[in-house]
Amino acid sequence: MTLDRREHWNSVYSIKAEQAVSWFENAPAVSLAMIEGTGLTPSTCVLDVGGGESRLVDQLLALGLTCVAVLDVSGAALARARKRLGIAATTVRWIEADVTGDWTAPQVDIWHDRAVFHFLITVEDRDRYRAHLRATLKPGGVAIIATFAPDGPAKCSGLDVTRYSPETLAHELGPDFTLVDARPHLHTTPAGAPQSFQYAAFQRQP
Repeated sequence: MTLDRREHWNSVYSIKAEQAVSWFENAPAVSLAMIEGTGLTPSTCVLDVGGGESRLVDQLLALGLTCVAVLDVSGAALARARKRLGIAATTVRWIEADVTGDWTAPQVDIWHDRAVFHFLITVEDRDRYRAHLRATLKPGGVAIIATFAPDGPAKCSGLDVTRYSPETLAHELGPDFTLVDARPHLHTTPAGAPQSFQYAAFQRQP
């Protein structure tokens, strides 16, 4: 049976509160550090892929960015993020779409993805992801992708995942993306369970 991602994730967000989901971060410290490490300026454009209800968007706006977009398959998650931000939500571009589906966005300097790519377990889905990445990230821009590490969980939210090292993720992205940073991170879920993540940053070649 083909997974209906929209139905699955809308169901998750309709059942669980923000701080009850395993991926909740009160402050997305690693993501923010890696984004700032790219040489962030107020004019930098950032797309948060699978951003959902993440608080990364709050942090980016607090830094003075005016070109921020959030993409997620779950309209319920995006609605909750917009409600949390209040009037500030009007400055964000919200894209309700499956990353492997049909969508477009203006080109960005930074593509950020915390825990979407590892759900793409078919070659076809990963091909579509890469096509959107190449269409949306500017040459010279940076893709920051976080997945479960090789010693991380094999499932999340009841779904199978593929775990990556920086090297295997680099192989997936292809030769036009150069690994420029890699950071292991042990995330602790709200329930107290440890999850091993691997963050990696890749610069798209001009």
